[in-house]
Amino acid sequence: MAARWSSENVVVEFRDSQATAMSVDCLGQHAVLSGRRFLYLVNLDVPTEGHRKISRQSKWDIGAVQWNPHDSYAHYFAASSNQRVDLYKWKDGNGEVGTSLQGHTRVISDLDWAVFEPDLLVTSSVDTYIYVWDIKDTRKPTVSLSAVAGASQVKWNKKNASCLATSHDGDVRIWDKRKPSTAVEYLAAHLSKIHGLDWHPDNEYILATSSQDNSVRFWDYRQPRKYLNILPCQVPVWKARYTPFSNGLVTVMVPQLRRENSLLLWNTFDLNTPVHTFVGHDDVVLEFQWRKQKEGSKDYQLVTWSRDQTLRMWRVDSQLQRLCANDILEGVDELIDGIALLPEPDKTLHTQDSEPQQSSGHADEEALKEDFQNDLLVGRKSDLVGRKSDQLGLPQTLQQEFSLINVQIRNVNVEMDAVNRSCTVSVHCGNQRVKMRVMFPVQYPNNAAPSFQFAPTTTISSTMKAKLLKILNDTSLQKVKRNQSCLEPCLRQLVSYLESVVNQDDSTSSNPYALTNTVTPPLPTFARVSNAYGSYQDSNIPFPRTSGARFCGAGYLVYFTRPMTMHRAVSPTEPTPRSLSALSAYHSGLITPMKIRTETPGNLRLYSGSPTRSEKEQVSISSFYYKERCFHAQMSLRSARRRWSIQAINDFPKSRRWKSKREGTDANNRPIKAAGKVIIQDISCLLPVHKSLGEQYILNVSNIQETCQKNASSALAVGRRDLVQVWSLATVATDLCLGPKSDPDLETPWAQHPFGRQLLESLLLDPANTQQFDDFKKCYGEILYRWGLREKRAEVLKFVSCPPDPHKGIEFGVYCTHCRSEVRGTQCAICKGFTFQCAICHVAVRGSSNFCLTCGHGGHTSHMMEWFRTQEVCPTGCGCHCLLESTF
Repeated sequence: MAARWSSENVVVEFRDSQATAMSVDCLGQHAVLSGRRFLYLVNLDVPTEGHRKISRQSKWDIGAVQWNPHDSYAHYFAASSNQRVDLYKWKDGNGEVGTSLQGHTRVISDLDWAVFEPDLLVTSSVDTYIYVWDIKDTRKPTVSLSAVAGASQVKWNKKNASCLATSHDGDVRIWDKRKPSTAVEYLAAHLSKIHGLDWHPDNEYILATSSQDNSVRFWDYRQPRKYLNILPCQVPVWKARYTPFSNGLVTVMVPQLRRENSLLLWNTFDLNTPVHTFVGHDDVVLEFQWRKQKEGSKDYQLVTWSRDQTLRMWRVDSQLQRLCANDILEGVDELIDGIALLPEPDKTLHTQDSEPQQSSGHADEEALKEDFQNDLLVGRKSDLVGRKSDQLGLPQTLQQEFSLINVQIRNVNVEMDAVNRSCTVSVHCGNQRVKMRVMFPVQYPNNAAPSFQFAPTTTISSTMKAKLLKILNDTSLQKVKRNQSCLEPCLRQLVSYLESVVNQDDSTSSNPYALTNTVTPPLPTFARVSNAYGSYQDSNIPFPRTSGARFCGAGYLVYFTRPMTMHRAVSPTEPTPRSLSALSAYHSGLITPMKIRTETPGNLRLYSGSPTRSEKEQVSISSFYYKERCFHAQMSLRSARRRWSIQAINDFPKSRRWKSKREGTDANNRPIKAAGKVIIQDISCLLPVHKSLGEQYILNVSNIQETCQKNASSALAVGRRDLVQVWSLATVATDLCLGPKSDPDLETPWAQHPFGRQLLESLLLDPANTQQFDDFKKCYGEILYRWGLREKRAEVLKFVSCPPDPHKGIEFGVYCTHCRSEVRGTQCAICKGFTFQCAICHVAVRGSSNFCLTCGHGGHTSHMMEWFRTQEVCPTGCGCHCLLESTF
């Protein structure tokens, strides 16, 4: 139960301010309260001794206000009002509007100053755009990010200068301002609107979201499918932000009764109950921020602004800060030692007396320990070690990894030094000796791989050293890319490689005439890192499509699907992975089928440390799917065993039981195709244009009525009755008997008749729409070209009113060989000579031609080819070896 007491020491009322937003500067000296008519500047050192005002002329309330977080720009703050952001400058007790940022077309929902660059400001709006502004050049945003839905929150990452997050209803998008075309990651965070968004102050991958669905969720955006932890509440959560000290979190609720306490302080490692409740406000808290810690003081101050128009400052002393501290590290050794006290069946699987089974049992014990650590990391409750494991974000230190290393690996001796973040590995295998020093960077294992260095006592050759270093680097990179420890996998790879080399040497010495096998299989339990599909290098390669469709301009629909026998191994509601590297995660058990995910936590432990498939099976595209027929075959086999029918098992078709995925057969022993079909469908019946009409239509300008009649007959032949009606009306409207009379008094001109000009205008034949008609003709000409009707296309394009656009691109110019002037045509307009004369027939060249770039001679292509079949010198007798000097 939280302590129901208050630690406020300052309360200031601003009854007439009507402020909707508040912000505290980075120096902790001033707070700005934003109202509709005035901006109130409060000196936090003496908040009760008056305040300054900055008047503003606007009918719009201020939606968001924030001071620049950098000391050199501490006198600047930004305030958003409707579609505009005003930059204010407060210095020496005076404030003024510096400039305005205008670019959004809808209301600005949030703004945030960059943490690392003092000149950058990001704004989000309902118009679906997120703009990054540089206050040194406010004419337009420097970066524009576009989303489908409007953004309600935007926040810069506190550890990564290029990363920012935005919230869109219940979703969160992670952006990299260097790649503004699309979001880096998507998080389906909540089912209701997100009100608050905040990055972790020490981890660039973790963020917290608060929503209308009465919860606060913690996310690692590298694992977007599952939140790390959740804080369930009884009412919607307005804000949730990390504290500048320890592992605290401050939340603002939206209570049903306004007088209920809504400002709570939590320990993120124990979300069962808040550690403190700030009691004092009579209404909902609109904004809260932390004041900079004073020099020489250990206390923090929380500044809050509420709808009750009071500004309060709360003192958070060291005792309250300790309630948010993480005391789990002190008992880590006790928790890990508690694993040894578990019953034997809970620690390992069934073991036998053979050595491989013993190592397998030990590997299961190590997997159990690793699973226990994962429970601590993600904050799940563990029934193995009690309530201490129900925590969030416990870091896995290098010392913990050293304590969990399996020291029983054969032929390996490890000397670990956690203080200097290094270890020395000695391996003895046959006549080979390897001694290596491993150095771990400070960021390890967060995407930072260790370095490996051989000691002088190593006996292997330089070639073997290079191969071994490549294996170790690949193994470590593959692990740290997922923020996993890599020391023990590297040790096993090292032993596996040396044993394979020693075995190869022994086999070669025993049989000197045997061929050398350059590819030695590694240990079956710890496969070597290969360049198969789905490795960490494929993180930027999109995941292959399993189906797709494209419309063709010629009236076809081309689409492909996966085979009928292939189905998703995961739920159809889950999206296809974004990158090809997800295959390795699926193969290693990080992404498990839905059947496994729905198992109980006790059963999940059986899968968490082992792959979902055989280690011998290489990762492939098809490993993301399974074959339904093979699945049915396995189910039939199980049912046969349940019936205790040995004969049925023996009679079961072996081809269905043992065939691989690409070589499977059905019950009739017919091969199952592993590739999907590519289908081309004729959809011309669904299109407003028809190829046969393009072939049959005529354009006779001299007799328009005959043209309309024949085109109506062509439309009737293909069953287009809608076009028959149009052409029939055009036939009647263009009859010569309807032409204007010499005496206009005899009858009303046909142009005034409803079937006259009005009809023509309804058929889009008004001369005022010439440009639109030209576009229609060009589009129809493009369709005719795709159908191969080039002559019909030329007939249509003759009626385009404006000339075609000039050619844009590379053009070949022709210059006269006599006067060197540019010539268009076959004869020079200046010297009257032939522009380009064939060196064989001495006739002016028209059409296809070839010439030498060295001597400039040439001619008709057919003549040049015939000449150079038997000759090598230029036919003009200039002595140039055209084939050697140039290319015809």
